[in-house]
Amino acid sequence: MKRSGRLALCALLLVAASCGGDQPKAAPADSALRTVALAKRTGPQGRVPQFLVECQFSHFAPDDPIVWPNQPGRSHSHTFVGNDSTDAASTVASLDRAGTTCKNQLDRAAYWAPTLYDHRKPVVPDKADAYYRPGPMVDPTTIKTYPHGLKIVSGDHTRSAQPPEVARWSCGTSGERRATAPECPKGRNLRLEVVFPDCWNGVDTDSADHRSHMARSVEGVCPQAHPVPVPQLMLAYTYPISGPGHDLLLASGTTGSAHADFFNAWDPDTLAGEITSCLHREVICGVASNRPTS
Repeated sequence: MKRSGRLALCALLLVAASCGGDQPKAAPADSALRTVALAKRTGPQGRVPQFLVECQFSHFAPDDPIVWPNQPGRSHSHTFVGNDSTDAASTVASLDRAGTTCKNQLDRAAYWAPTLYDHRKPVVPDKADAYYRPGPMVDPTTIKTYPHGLKIVSGDHTRSAQPPEVARWSCGTSGERRATAPECPKGRNLRLEVVFPDCWNGVDTDSADHRSHMARSVEGVCPQAHPVPVPQLMLAYTYPISGPGHDLLLASGTTGSAHADFFNAWDPDTLAGEITSCLHREVICGVASNRPTS
């Protein structure tokens, strides 16, 4: 290996003390590279391969086309972002024909969460961000695209608190994550994050309980019954709520009952291109806004 090549490898492995004329005497290069890769896959949200789609508020409605299809008004109120046509009768075909509030106009997926109330008045979110990334410790190069029409539910509206790996609240993007909504200081608005399962059974776009076709990876591995790693979606709503004096409830109950739904209506080629360009290349793409898929 030429000296310039050795220096580049040493810089990558952060073992500058070994970067003289001889090769490093620390761990072998392949082992150290695996350590670097593992750190990349398990680091904070902003340090893992991902792409982000920013969406604006669309509408409120007491509908849920996954849990209560074709039963308008049957559900508690939801706050919809993304596809602007979502209602109780939505199908993947109807979503495909509609518009979207997302910056990427080829993301026609429907996203929704229970409506947040402050003193019994519904709160319009400032925005919602959809982060697509590998599950913790999952090899990004193995991620497959979602099947068109996939439906996923995350969280349990009957709970008074969710595990942090499922749903959590914070003040802004860097605050402590909590099971229920905290009082946020001025200038740091309330944020809800719901994390979706990242392993698919490879067959069904839905199931009778709307959950059994999906599962969560464990230490980077999908369970045998759900062998297909797909992007781990994290849906984050930001609300214009900070300071004292708020009386917050979700339409489903206390703020500990947070949950969310996803109905995939992405343009298939665009979604596959984002996965290839960002996750498989292990890079952070930022906002995905009509970027070419090549």
